[in-house]
Amino acid sequence: MPDPALDALLLPFASGQLGWPADGAVFLRAREGAALHAHAPRTLVCEQSFRPAHDALQRAGFQTRASGDDAFARVLVLPPRQRDEARALFAAALSRVRPGGTVVAAMANDAGAKSGQADFEALFGGTSALSKHKCRVFWSTPERADAALADAWRRLDAPRPILDGRFTSRPGIFAWDRIDAASTLLAAHLPATLSGHGADLGAGWGYLSSEVLARSKGVAALDVVEAELRALDCARANLAPHAARVTLDFQWHDVSAGLPGRYDFIVTNPPFHALRGEARPEIGRAFIAAAAEALKPRGALWLVANRQLPYEDALGARFASVRIVAQREGFKVIEAVKGQ
Repeated sequence: MPDPALDALLLPFASGQLGWPADGAVFLRAREGAALHAHAPRTLVCEQSFRPAHDALQRAGFQTRASGDDAFARVLVLPPRQRDEARALFAAALSRVRPGGTVVAAMANDAGAKSGQADFEALFGGTSALSKHKCRVFWSTPERADAALADAWRRLDAPRPILDGRFTSRPGIFAWDRIDAASTLLAAHLPATLSGHGADLGAGWGYLSSEVLARSKGVAALDVVEAELRALDCARANLAPHAARVTLDFQWHDVSAGLPGRYDFIVTNPPFHALRGEARPEIGRAFIAAAAEALKPRGALWLVANRQLPYEDALGARFASVRIVAQREGFKVIEAVKGQ
């Protein structure tokens, strides 16, 4: 799909205003795309904590990892829309650039480019900029960076207590400081009889997993599966009180690629937006297909989704019985049971 922010990020390199240093460059929150193939060397180190994007970069032949702390002469950044997370990423970029090096960032105009550029300039000082593809790209050699501001912004990404200290979360992950309405509805209708080995697909910071373990004492093992590593780290902390009773396996995994385990039950509030926020209902259908393959005979899938999302056909094709358990506030809870 078109990626205007990525196109803008590579524009200074395509035009010759910036070059690729011989000793390497790093790309934070990297995304694979046509501009990357056209204008970036395969020596570019790509860091991405979202597993589908990480795997796409790896398949494209780029050196890819979840994170790092080494320094480079060029640091490229695609900041997210969430402002605290973006500011923390700018501070991380500053810590990763070598003396005399350059930090380059790009944002779409409708994803906060104006405020993002203002934050960038406040942190880095003198900045060059271009506008194209309804985006802004800006870069700086941060000789006059604000070290105190960087220290303050770096802490914005730290996991913090939410919901009166009941859980830990961090900015930028889904529903980071609240329990979303869909998960609340699903949790309210989960039976207390869930047992055996289960999985929470797209677990986020662990709310549904915590509800399953609090309500269903027959659960012996739970696989907590999440594509965003930053969220999975929070889930690990939030579910630690259950570790003495239940076998917990935290999996950084793209559910749409299939599941290696076999389960007695699965719960999920599947995403229906991709990394850049575009609607992708096929992700939910991929979760349904993966769950159907992974469930044991007579295993149950408990799913919540927006009422308008057309999941019933996908469920009916793969499960012996499908019933809508509840509908409220634009969401529906569905139980689907696999055949023998």
